[in-house]
Amino acid sequence: EQSSWIKAVGITNQRETTVAWNDHTGRLYYNAIVWDDSRTASVAETIIRENDGEGEQSLKQDVLRSKTGLPVASYFAGTKMRWLIDNIAELQTDLESPSERSNVRFGTIDTWLTYMLTGYNRSSEEDELQTRLAHEGGVYKTDVTNGSRWLCMDLDSLNWCNDLVQKVVGKGCQFPVSTALPEIVPSSDSTIGTIRGVGERHALKNVPIAAILGDQQAALFGQACYKPGEAKCTYGTGLFLMMNTGTNKVSSTHGLLTTVAYQLKREATGDSSKPVYGLEGSVAFSGSTINWLRDQLEIISSASETEALALSVPSSQGMYLVPAFSGLFAPHWQADARGCMVGLTASHSKAHIVRSALESSAYQAREVFDSMVKDSRIELTEMRVDGGATANNFLMQFQSDILNVPVVRPESLETTGLGAAFAAGLAVGVWKDLNEIREMWAVHTRWNSNMEEGERVTAWRGWNKAVQKSMHWLDDDN
Repeated sequence: EQSSWIKAVGITNQRETTVAWNDHTGRLYYNAIVWDDSRTASVAETIIRENDGEGEQSLKQDVLRSKTGLPVASYFAGTKMRWLIDNIAELQTDLESPSERSNVRFGTIDTWLTYMLTGYNRSSEEDELQTRLAHEGGVYKTDVTNGSRWLCMDLDSLNWCNDLVQKVVGKGCQFPVSTALPEIVPSSDSTIGTIRGVGERHALKNVPIAAILGDQQAALFGQACYKPGEAKCTYGTGLFLMMNTGTNKVSSTHGLLTTVAYQLKREATGDSSKPVYGLEGSVAFSGSTINWLRDQLEIISSASETEALALSVPSSQGMYLVPAFSGLFAPHWQADARGCMVGLTASHSKAHIVRSALESSAYQAREVFDSMVKDSRIELTEMRVDGGATANNFLMQFQSDILNVPVVRPESLETTGLGAAFAAGLAVGVWKDLNEIREMWAVHTRWNSNMEEGERVTAWRGWNKAVQKSMHWLDDDN
């Protein structure tokens, strides 16, 4: 019997992180490969080379972009899948076996959670093997937002494309697309599955899973960005700026990603509405740069110290920190870049380093912001923000200063979870439409630019000069 007070569950997940398991035995082939794992950089290069990517590096990376909206880069789930296939012997053996091939499953974390929650456990076998096994009989699905991050989904049909899959896994791999990749469904859909993989008295028993959204799309949904031209920026481990472009997908020529923002299912008819597309710029290092200051340089003991340190000096005095620790993502897509601090003098202190680390997030957000304006031809009049770093008032003020537009923080900072809840509630009738959800969104704080134009131009010129210093650091010898 379903709980009377929990109407539905929505899932939101760290996108691109990929896991593989055997549906028959329940055994996982390997640990999950995380979204920013740099082991897949060489895999991306291999995929480009195998598919005749020619010319400049930026053009080579676009060999699959016309169908997927994505450059070939280590970031995306398809490269994680290829790494697992190329490196895990048991997985290779099962894919080569006619009897085992159909039992191989790949999924991002939303798929894994859905599969586990809707399946039944194999407790006796787990005790015998002393290892955690995947449940059995689970629903094997993903949604359009997560599907669009694989390098394997056609953005027009919203289905896996056999040709794309083969280009990603390699021509020699006998890959069973129909069984090894999950069914792609709308983001808000009351028929995704029913939770069974919990105890009989658990509050979630028999509750429907009614929404799946990748974390950044969930944040866009939670920020009530339902009209074309509305955008949000999430400051987490990385930094992610996304704009709603409506039902027309916008191809990027300025280093951004064309992705699916969300798709709703009409409960009355059972039909899926047209997908809503988005433009996104993904930056690998934002909050993780502050973690680096704490854990590696050990110049702070917690992130909460950074605001006071940054404000203890009037400026970074011409010093820039470019956190290209594993290359640069949007809008550059330079895997051979590496981090650098430039403009150092003997007068710089740890306060300047901390300030420049915070400023690097704002500069990277502006790079994406400017590319978004160029691609969409829409002038963004404000930027809605969320994520843990929005509690740092220095960073938010500097962000407004360097963008020269207002920065707006909503009442609720947990917009990712909120977006998944909104999408699930919408599917089961908790809210009647997007307008009702929009009315619940409210402003908490607004920052307006206080920086003189000449100062902004000088600061921006210095950042761009610093970024150039970080590029092409790696060569064939390293």
